[in-house]
Amino acid sequence: MIVKQDKTFAYGFTPITEQHGKYRELLLDFGILKMKRGDEHNSSGGRERAWLLIKGTVTFKWDGNTKTATRNSCFDEAPYVLHVSKDTEVFIETNSECEICVEQVDNEKSFGAKLYTPNDVRTDIFGAGTLNETSIRSVRTVFDGEINPLSNMVMGEVINHPGKWSSYPPHDHPQPEIYHYRFFPEQGFGISVLDDNAHVVKNGDTTLIKPNTTHSQGAAPGYAMYYIWMIPHLPNDRWLPTTRYYRDEHKWLLEDNVKIWPEKKFGDKQ
Repeated sequence: MIVKQDKTFAYGFTPITEQHGKYRELLLDFGILKMKRGDEHNSSGGRERAWLLIKGTVTFKWDGNTKTATRNSCFDEAPYVLHVSKDTEVFIETNSECEICVEQVDNEKSFGAKLYTPNDVRTDIFGAGTLNETSIRSVRTVFDGEINPLSNMVMGEVINHPGKWSSYPPHDHPQPEIYHYRFFPEQGFGISVLDDNAHVVKNGDTTLIKPNTTHSQGAAPGYAMYYIWMIPHLPNDRWLPTTRYYRDEHKWLLEDNVKIWPEKKFGDKQ
């Protein structure tokens, strides 16, 4: 389903999913923290948490560390993300108006807090050199089941190039997933396909993907589509980079040197 955001986010914290409340089937807390210059935010712990800076300048303080981070464009710059376990208290002060994605989950395991800088975030170009570049996209992975084996959640970003597809070929996995969108220019739109249903998504919208739901995305021509992706690990099934199960009828698109129309002519064997 799609959670629509028909107006700009209000200042303060706007919860979108709650592990023990609304949309609990997503198994995560997710929301947007919007702050004015000079605002302060404190998180005393108790759960695993991550703060992804979408835009603005903030100062993070944790475990005796202080770091000021600036992000002017989520499209052109990789993120700063502070990721901590239940034992860590975090203090955030804003140096400008900012928006932060907040992801939280229950986790009794402790691990060392880490501030991921843009240099720490892995960026891969998926879909290059195949299908006439129609599914080329930039995929940023902040942390997953390999990067932090003690975490109970996953966080990353995707930039859909204008007019291109991502989460492609259509695939699913046993874990639920959340996509939160931004567009450049902001009046842009895209398509979120869940099983056989297509939904229009716009700036600030969120797609909630239930377990084993096939999903893929498309950005309208002329508009870059950015989305944050968040996945909870299941107790006996952690999400890894290989945890994508493609629909059988579309697996041929993954073949080396695959040809599509117009190089592939009508009547040729698939």
